[in-house]
Amino acid sequence: MDSRRVKQILSSSADINVEYNGASVWIDELHEDRKTATVHLRGPLEERSTVDISELEEV
Repeated sequence: MDSRRVKQILSSSADINVEYNGASVWIDELHEDRKTATVHLRGPLEERSTVDISELEEV
């Protein structure tokens, strides 16, 4: 995924399904300077991770 699409997803009110390593995640924040994003798993766990946006996949 590229930073332009991450921005679109963050600004959208739609429920857009994004996966990281096969797990469904919510994107919390984009870090354009590092080409990373802070994400957390969908569900009860709120643990956040910083991942490379190229590893995010829209499904």
